[in-house]
Amino acid sequence: MRTLTPVPVPEEAIRAAQLTDVVTHHGEGICWDPALSRLRLVDVSEGDLLTLDGERLESRLDVGAVVGAWRPRTNGGVVVATDDRFVLLDPTGALEWTSPSLFGPGRRMNDGGCDRQGRFYCGSMDVHAMPGQGTLWRLDPDRTVSPAITDLTIPNGLVWSVDGTRAFHVDTPRGSIDVLEHDGDTGALANRRPVAHVSGGDPDGMAQDAHGGLWVALWGGSAVHRYSLDGTLTAVVEVDAVQVSSCAFGGPGDTHLYITTSRQGLGESEDPAAGAVFCVDVAVEGAPVAAFSA
Repeated sequence: MRTLTPVPVPEEAIRAAQLTDVVTHHGEGICWDPALSRLRLVDVSEGDLLTLDGERLESRLDVGAVVGAWRPRTNGGVVVATDDRFVLLDPTGALEWTSPSLFGPGRRMNDGGCDRQGRFYCGSMDVHAMPGQGTLWRLDPDRTVSPAITDLTIPNGLVWSVDGTRAFHVDTPRGSIDVLEHDGDTGALANRRPVAHVSGGDPDGMAQDAHGGLWVALWGGSAVHRYSLDGTLTAVVEVDAVQVSSCAFGGPGDTHLYITTSRQGLGESEDPAAGAVFCVDVAVEGAPVAAFSA
């Protein structure tokens, strides 16, 4: 069993450093790819999957008109939620499989993640964020697709507890991080309830540390907040961009928190660092991130 570094509780906020140039219009879905030892993220409105080599943009792979989320696959390659469907790419980036369309015009895929059994979940939303029009979809390793939760608005920030019995999810307009009971045998999610009420911005993408702490990006808040499972705010990371969209652990010691930002809706001269990736060593390890088991 590994020894965990104590969670830092600073008296004041810590500040993330800008890691890259502006590399996205609407950066989201950042995650460490252990097979490549690289960070990967999506540029939602450009439909691109980006790979970073440290501070350098190594590649951009066009995967669709819009791309919401991705995760590595256990056998190599990635699963991607793009436009209105799920897509499997092989290790070369070539198309291996695509699901049928899951919904009609006026909606798009957004954020997602994998449970400990290797299922991939991703939420869809109305492009105008109409209330109740979002759905959390589940892609099983046998490539069947089914709705897991309905009546959402902007589904975001999905992570699982290390033991897999609970999922933590953000539906942004609720202003909270919610916990759901997770059935590992069936993949079902139930009994949604808030675990932390978020202030200072709209909750967006999320990561979890090895102590169970939930690090949530604050859209419009220029920050990432860490909440303990009793709902207490325990750490604040300041970011030099207003629209903070997602975060993930990776890098040396798995203690670096990588943060995406967005230029969506901004003028050319506004918020000059928006669209860059930021990084800070938070001195606590990230929880393992599951891959798609197919």
